[in-house]
Parts: sequence; C-alpha cells; structure tokens
Amino acid sequence: MPIRVLGIDPGSRVTGVGVVEIDGQSLRHVHSECIRAGDGELGERLAVIYSGVGDAIARCQPQSVAIERVFLATNPHAALILGHARGSAMLAAVNHGLAVSEYSALEIKRSVVGTGRAEKEQVQHMVRVLLGMDRKLPFDAADALACAICHIHTAQVEKRVAKTQQQADDRSV
Repeated sequence: MPIRVLGIDPGSRVTGVGVVEIDGQSLRHVHSECIRAGDGELGERLAVIYSGVGDAIARCQPQSVAIERVFLATNPHAALILGHARGSAMLAAVNHGLAVSEYSALEIKRSVVGTGRAEKEQVQHMVRVLLGMDRKLPFDAADALACAICHIHTAQVEKRVAKTQQQADDRSV
C-alpha cells in the first residue's frame, strides 16, 4: 500500500512543501510548491503558511509529515521568526490529525546526498534523480521533498532494525 509523506521546509516568507509517495521501494513525486507569505505583518504571513500547508494536506492526503528543525543562526531574532513559521506549519499538520517528525538540515542532506555538508544545488539535483524528475525545482520545494525522502529513509531503517531485534528476541526464547 502506498504511503505519502509531506515534507516542509519552513520559512517566514517562503515555505517549501513537497509530497513524496513510496510504494515498495519506488519513490514518486506527488506535489511540490512554494507557499509565498510575502512581506506583510508576521501574523498575516503565519496565517498564509498555516492555510497553505493545510491546503496541501487536504489536496494530497499524506499519512505523515516531516519538517526541518530550526538551526541556531547567528541572528537570534531570525531563528525566533523561523520558529514561528515552523509552529504555524506544524499546527496545520496536527489539526489535520497527522504526526510530525523533525529532522535537522544535516540529517536531511546526509539522507539524500550522502553528506551533511551538501550544497543546495546538490540536494536539488539528488531530489530530482531520486524522484525521476526532469524539471528543475525551486530550492525551497526541493528541500521540502528532501525532508520527506529523509523521513521515508529513516522509517525504512527503523523498520529493519525493529525486525532484526524481533528476530533476535525470537531466537533467544
């Protein structure tokens, strides 16, 4: 049975969203976009993010959500504003009954590119390769899709570890 994951790359002005479907070992691009919140008051921008994420959830029907964690930038005010954007996106997911998993930029890059120090262009390229896409993606949309792919890869590893642990437990009985 196919499973859909919504990835979110939060931003106070532009938030990337992307939905990836996995069926067996096959990944498929379902949807991606950039939610443009503009330059208005913070509350208005957060409402645009909340609404845009909610619309993507309603349209694509994902089973889970993955979002990039805030990194502590040199500007604490910017990190605080980014935290508000993340909160708005997370609230939209939770209000749709979805669990939200969080991943650092390093975890996402390592999962998709193989190194946590990858450049945005490398992430963008690997997302296109992994999803078999011809068209170029905006960085925010590519980062959101990368977040979804990271979640899928992490879930697959956790499932294998649990299966191995169960087999070991069964043998010791």
